[in-house]
Amino acid sequence: MPLDAGATVEAVYSTDWGRIVATLIGLIGDFDLAEECAQEAFTAAVDQWPASGVPESPRAWLIRTARNKAIDHIRRRTNFEEKLESYVTSGFSPTAVHPDYDADEIPDDRLRLIFTCCHPALATETQVALTLRTLCGLDTDEIARAFLMPGATMAQRLVRAKRKIRDAGIPYAVPEKRELPARIDAVLAVIYLIFNEGYTATRGKRLVRADLCTEAIRLGRLLVELMAADPPGEAIGLLALMLLHDSRRDARSDGDGNLVVLAEQDHNRWDQKKIAEALPMVEKALRGGAGSFAIEAAIAAIHCRAARAEETDWRQIVGLYDVLARLKPLPIVSLNRAVAVAMADGPAAGLALIDALAATNELDNYHLFHAARADLLRRAGSSDEAAKSYQRALALVTNDSERRFLERRLREVQSPAA
Repeated sequence: MPLDAGATVEAVYSTDWGRIVATLIGLIGDFDLAEECAQEAFTAAVDQWPASGVPESPRAWLIRTARNKAIDHIRRRTNFEEKLESYVTSGFSPTAVHPDYDADEIPDDRLRLIFTCCHPALATETQVALTLRTLCGLDTDEIARAFLMPGATMAQRLVRAKRKIRDAGIPYAVPEKRELPARIDAVLAVIYLIFNEGYTATRGKRLVRADLCTEAIRLGRLLVELMAADPPGEAIGLLALMLLHDSRRDARSDGDGNLVVLAEQDHNRWDQKKIAEALPMVEKALRGGAGSFAIEAAIAAIHCRAARAEETDWRQIVGLYDVLARLKPLPIVSLNRAVAVAMADGPAAGLALIDALAATNELDNYHLFHAARADLLRRAGSSDEAAKSYQRALALVTNDSERRFLERRLREVQSPAA
């Protein structure tokens, strides 16, 4: 396959999978068929574009091709007419949806898809997982890793969720404004997980998937606009948090794609425009009730306000993590707090907290837990123990950039004889 055709297929898959699938679901109302036909359209592109050339609008070509394949699939079913009628009566047809605001306000199928996946009839974890699968194109193993669960278990959840949406006739639409509060927490969680997958890709050679970061920020803006009359502090906090993290994107890796940790980043490479936009949002979010995203944004703001890493106010960060731990008592929060304590009071203090967390085994399959423990052991001078933790982290990591960083750290703590 010529390089331009092959590279275009790969690029469009990376950036536009979610748009294509969301559009198809809006047209045909069937999650599985939309994904299947989208895959078939990409396969057709791989076969046809080298000979015919890359079309002027690759995404439009793929949507049209996938739509035609979906029609062919439906026609082959014996209940073709019945199936078409069910699409109208089930609520998937736009003519069946009458929200209490101008439809032009939210013309984006991706936001509709998120709200469909985040219907209260589905468990919160399932809502998030289904959106990551359909909108971001993450495979089942990647999603399972985000939830620290076996791939087979996640696969079963996804199948049941799609079946429930189909059988219950859950409409493909942004809900009416009075229904938004019941959906907002799950939608925010989904958008943040999309951002996190972009910020540190689960698999592959790239540390960052800028397309997913950009997509999550765009969806965050849309959500704030949707609730412009009275946007919740958490929606504003999430948008601020993503902007602050994304401001450091270019500084997080060197020219060879190697990971650069926060303490070693060049602050001159941070995007000051995004920081300036986000900081007032942090203050507004905190005034709006100080939820977990607002607190996390406040933590990110402290990092971004520091001119140099040594000037970071770690004691204030620990205090914010104390608040966050009460709002969101999760092992990940405890891990991040332990790292902050280590920066404020020394590695021994952080290690005591991490060892207590290790006793629960809740993060034993999470590579960053072992990487954090290894780093504190390295700083404390326990090289042999640090090497063991680095080896455990390497056994779990799946991103190539993170792997190279951990391998370098492991070499630093290993004796010449080892």
